[in-house]
Amino acid sequence: MGHFLDSSVQPNMKRLFFLCLGLLGCAAHLSADGFIIIDRPHPPIRPHPMPMPPARHEFAPLEVSHHHVNVRIRNQFATTEVDQEFYNPNPAQLEGTYLFPIPKGAQINKFTMNINGKPVEAELLAADKARKIYEDIVRTMKDPALMEYAGRDVFKVRIFPIEANGRKKITISYTQLLAADSGLASYIYPLNTEKFSSKPLKNVSVKVDMETQRPLKTIYSPSHNVEIKRQGARQATIGFEASDIRPDQDFQIVYSEESADIGMKLLCFRQNNEDGYFVLLATPGLDDGKKTVIPKDVVFVLDTSGSMVGDKLKQAKKALLFCVENLNEADRFEIVRFSTEAESLFGKLQDNNEGNRQKAASFINNLRAIGGTAIEEALDKALAVRPEKTGRPSVVIFLTDGQPTVGVTSEEEILKAIKKHNETRARVFCFGIGNDVNTHLLDKITDETRAFSQYVLPTEDIEVKVSNFYNKIREPVLTNPTLTFGSGIKAVKMYPSPLPDLFKGEQLVLAGRYSGAGHAAVTLEGTVNGETRRITDEVRFPEKATDHEFIPRLWATRRIGFLLNEVRLRGDNAELRDEITELARQFGIVTPYTAFLITEDEGRRNVPLARQSLRSFAEDHDAKKESSNLRRDFAAAKFGEPALASARSSIHLNQANTVEESLSFANAEAQRNLAASAPAETASRIAQYTQQNRFVNGRAFYQNGSQWVDSKTQAGQFKQRVQVAFASPEYFALAEKRPETRSWLALGRNVQFVLDNTLFEVTD
Repeated sequence: MGHFLDSSVQPNMKRLFFLCLGLLGCAAHLSADGFIIIDRPHPPIRPHPMPMPPARHEFAPLEVSHHHVNVRIRNQFATTEVDQEFYNPNPAQLEGTYLFPIPKGAQINKFTMNINGKPVEAELLAADKARKIYEDIVRTMKDPALMEYAGRDVFKVRIFPIEANGRKKITISYTQLLAADSGLASYIYPLNTEKFSSKPLKNVSVKVDMETQRPLKTIYSPSHNVEIKRQGARQATIGFEASDIRPDQDFQIVYSEESADIGMKLLCFRQNNEDGYFVLLATPGLDDGKKTVIPKDVVFVLDTSGSMVGDKLKQAKKALLFCVENLNEADRFEIVRFSTEAESLFGKLQDNNEGNRQKAASFINNLRAIGGTAIEEALDKALAVRPEKTGRPSVVIFLTDGQPTVGVTSEEEILKAIKKHNETRARVFCFGIGNDVNTHLLDKITDETRAFSQYVLPTEDIEVKVSNFYNKIREPVLTNPTLTFGSGIKAVKMYPSPLPDLFKGEQLVLAGRYSGAGHAAVTLEGTVNGETRRITDEVRFPEKATDHEFIPRLWATRRIGFLLNEVRLRGDNAELRDEITELARQFGIVTPYTAFLITEDEGRRNVPLARQSLRSFAEDHDAKKESSNLRRDFAAAKFGEPALASARSSIHLNQANTVEESLSFANAEAQRNLAASAPAETASRIAQYTQQNRFVNGRAFYQNGSQWVDSKTQAGQFKQRVQVAFASPEYFALAEKRPETRSWLALGRNVQFVLDNTLFEVTD
C-alpha cells in the first residue's frame, strides 16, 4: 500500500535517482508534469570525452513508455489530461516518490495511480515545504536540475513497489483559466524532458481540441510544427506527435477569435529600455463558403530536358495533373513545357472547364524528356500569356532540374528579361529538382517576383512537394500587401520582406523590431479583384513586455536567414559577417557556418578562454578547416550539393515559424553537405559542437569545458564579480531572491551569468 515520504529529505538518506517526465521550460511558463525519485544508490556518472553535447542525467533507472497529453479548450478555459507511463527495465524492485509541480492558478481535478491494485492518495504541499524538498534533493544529488521548481507547490505520493520489469501508469487532470493579451489567448504545456531522460521518450503526443463562441481566427504555435485541422469556423484540433525524441521546447499555442475578415494580432517583447521586438499575425478567416473565391491565372512551366528522364519527370507530371484538377472554378490556366525550345499548350490563358482539363491531361501524359534547357524562353512565354492588367492574381509555377544551356544563359540577362516582361507582377514560384540547379538564379527570380523557392532532393517526392505547395496558394485573399504603422511607432527589419500574398487557410507571421510606444493603428493594404482593400486594427506597442520570450529569438533567426541570403546572392562583406556573428552568439543560433564565424570573431578579439563561446571547436583544427570550406562554399557555390544545402539551410532560417525546428533543419542541411566532403569523424564532431549551447530564459549559454557561460559575459567590464558556491546558503538565497536565475542555475554546478551588471560565478 502506498505511503507518504516525510516532507523533508534527511541528510543521511540514500542518494536519490530521478527520472523527470516534467516537460520543463522557462520557470515563468511552467505548467505541470511529474517525475519520480528512486530511493537507491546509483553508480558514478562517467565523464564524457570532449567534445560532448550538453550533459544529460544518465542516472535515471526508469524509462518512459509514453507521454500523452490531451487538452480541451473552451473559450479561455483549459482542461489538461496527462497520461504518463514509467517502465522499470531493471531486474530489481524499486521504491520512490512521485512529485508533480502545480501550475500557478491551476486546480487539480483527478489523480490516479494504483499500487497492488489499490488507488493511492497524494499530498499537496505549499511552496515553502515544496522548496525544501527540491533544495534538499539538489544538495543530496549534487545536481541542480530541480532548481527551476523552487517556489512552486507540489503534489506528492509515495510509490512502492515499482516492480522489476514492471510499469507504473499515472494520470493527472487539471483545469486553468488561460491568460489573454490584446485578444490573444495562450496555452503552454512544457515539453522539455531532455535533461532528465537517459533515453529518448518512446512516444510523445499533444492533442488540443479547441472550441470558441466566436469564429476562430489566429491559431499559431511558436514552438512546434503542429498540424491544425479546422472543423468549421469555431472548432479546431491541433496535434503534435513524435517518437524516440528528446523534447526540449515548451509546447505553446496562441489563438484569437474573429474580429474582422482578416484578423491582425500583435505580440511584443521589450525590456531594458531597448527597442522592442514584435510578431504580427494576420489570418484570413474561414468563411464556410459564403464569400466568393478570388479567381487567379496560373501558368505551369515544366522542364522536359533530357536530365528529367525517369522518376523525376514521372513525379512532376503527376504533380501537374494534381494542380490542374484542383484549379478553382473561375481560374484560367496555361501549360508551358521546355527543353531545347519552349512550347505552350494553348498559346494563351484558357478557362478552367472539363474540355480544357482533358486537353491538359493529354498534353502532360505525352511529355517526354529530351534536349537542352531553355529557361529564358520558357519564362518569357509564361509571362507573355497575360499582357493585360486584369487585377486577377497571376502565378507561375516553374519546375526545373538544370541550369540554362540553350539561348540566353546569363543570370543577369535572364533577370533583366523577367523584370521587362513581368508587367502584371506575376509571382514566379520556383522548384529546383535535384543537385544540378542554379540556386542563385532561382532565388533571384523569386526575390524579384515576391515569391519563394523550394528545392527537392533526389530522395524526395516531387509530387508531394508541389501538391502541398499548390494546396496552400489555391485561394488568394489579398495580393500585393503592404503594412503601415500609425504615428509614434517606427517598425523596422521586418521579415518576411517583402510581404507575401495572403491565402485562405494560411497565416502571415511577421517578425520585426519597433521603437516608440503606445496605441497605434496598423493598416494592411492590398488588392482584391483589382480593387484596393484596407484592414485597420488598433494595437498597443508597450514600453515593457516580457511574456513572450520566443519573439526576439524568432526575429533573430529570420534576420540571420535574410543576411545569409544576402551573402549567398549578392556577396560576402565584413558588415554582414559581423551582424550574423553577433546575432548568432547572442541568441544561440549555432550552425556549422555561424560556429566558424563566432570562433573567428572571438579569436580576432582575443576573448579569454574562460569566456569563449565554442572553445572546444576553436581548438579543433580539422573541424575549423572543414567549417571554413563550408563558409567558402556557402558564399560562392551556385549549383551542386554545396549550393543546394546552402539554399535550403537559408530558407529554413528565413522562413522560420518555430526556431528550434528551423535550426534543426538548417543544421541537417549543413551536415549533409559536410558528409559529402569532410571525414565522417570530423563531421560528427562539428555536429556535436553546434549542440554545446542552450537558450534559457532569454539567454544563450555555451558549454566551455565544465562550465556553462552566458554569452553576455563578453560584454566587457562589470560593476562587481560575485562567486557563489554550488548548493550553499547563498546559492539558494540567490534563487529565492531572483527567480529569473533559477533556470540558469539548473544548467549545472558551474555556471557564469550576468545580472544587474554583476558577473556571477557559480562554482562546484
